[in-house]
Amino acid sequence: MTIGVTGATGQLGRLTIEALLRQHQPDELVAVVRDPAKATDLAERGISVRVADYGSPAALRAAFEGVEKLLLISGSEPGQRVPQHRNVIEAAKAAGVGHVVYTSAPHADSTDLALAPEHKATEELIKESGLPYTFLRNNWYTENYAPQLDQARQTGTITAAAGEGRVASASRVDYAEAAAAVLTAGDHEGRVYELAGDIAWDFPELAVAVGTVLGREVGYRPVEPDVLIKELTVAGLDEGTAGFVAALDTNIAGGVLADTGDGVLASLIGRPTTPLLEGLRPFA
Repeated sequence: MTIGVTGATGQLGRLTIEALLRQHQPDELVAVVRDPAKATDLAERGISVRVADYGSPAALRAAFEGVEKLLLISGSEPGQRVPQHRNVIEAAKAAGVGHVVYTSAPHADSTDLALAPEHKATEELIKESGLPYTFLRNNWYTENYAPQLDQARQTGTITAAAGEGRVASASRVDYAEAAAAVLTAGDHEGRVYELAGDIAWDFPELAVAVGTVLGREVGYRPVEPDVLIKELTVAGLDEGTAGFVAALDTNIAGGVLADTGDGVLASLIGRPTTPLLEGLRPFA
């Protein structure tokens, strides 16, 4: 069986490749990358490196030749994901890929989460294509909060507009191992998995975890969204990005990331998900 991974030199892509290598030979894997220079180490290990980006339909089709299962790691450009993902889906179908696994957003078809519409649209495109699929609706990555350590190191506070909301985050390695498990086994077609950490933490708990990692006292400073936007723009973010960050915090306050998924992620990886504190330690 030949397994392809798009975005293979990205953070999630590399971790997925590593997880797959624990169960597959290198010559069974195809790493689809934009920049082959970043994949030299993968090629040296015997993995087939093929060059294509999400904006190049012909290159994508060539890259997917002979691939039986494909992990489509969602693009990182808001506003561009749907056309880019459409290119991947159409190329996969043309190349005869037998199963597409897509990294989506939590409850993509029903949530108010600000970034969900593009993921919902992609899920619909995959279904319309007729390709066998599995949707991995990944909750937040604990690593998303690594920048909070820099803020806390300087100010002793975690500032957010998340109110009393909770986040059932897990580490990237958890999600990568789940993707590898789904790509390896044969009984996941047509499934939609809501993947999340075992514990939904709140921001006072995040502050404590960050303080433990830094070895200093850290507190949570809740603010209103408009205050957060103002502070982020003063710090150098453009208004659009600041507004998006505040919208995500508002979503969190509304509870959209609090679902632990009934332990599905832990079940797929065969162990408890990485605790918040352990997920933050590498960024001390």
